Amino acid sequence: MEELVNNTLQFIESTGLLGVVLSCFILTIESIIPIIPLLVFISINFIILGPIWGFILSWIFTVLGSLFSYYIFRKGLSKKFTNITKKNEQVEKYVKILRNLSTGKMLLIIAMPFTPAFAVNIAAGILKVDFKKYLTALLFGKISLVIYSAYIGTTFVEGFSNPIIFVYLAMLISGIYILFLIVKRVFKLNL
Repeated sequence: MEELVNNTLQFIESTGLLGVVLSCFILTIESIIPIIPLLVFISINFIILGPIWGFILSWIFTVLGSLFSYYIFRKGLSKKFTNITKKNEQVEKYVKILRNLSTGKMLLIIAMPFTPAFAVNIAAGILKVDFKKYLTALLFGKISLVIYSAYIGTTFVEGFSNPIIFVYLAMLISGIYILFLIVKRVFKLNL
């Protein structure tokens, strides 16, 4: 993994601004094609652009990719899925549960760095999860994902070899969830 990061970093640094644009484009595509290592490109943005711009661009393009994926599956497959599953009571039961997840629970699912983002995007799109609820959960949830990916940096294994990282991650996710609850209460959002 470290070699992949170093080689990709060298390539992007050698291309200048085009490399940053490419990195942001790849972050957007990752929500649809999950084989691309999101962690690598977020880390690269942080290394090249610094923590503030690296975070902002990584967060924006990760959210945009998730929205793009959500929209594709909502418009393309939602009707077919409904037609196939409408006769199966067991599937309908789970569909109803997933559609009615609170924004807070959806935020927690999205915020976990090991949750497959593409699966969440596809499920939200196919099940026609309310866009406002999905967008709110996405905007807050991706914060911890981007920070965690940057924090881990050049090696994914570091998270497993240093358990304190998971304590920090739990604190980060808890903090973001509390921030979400405060924003929800202050702006009287019914999510």
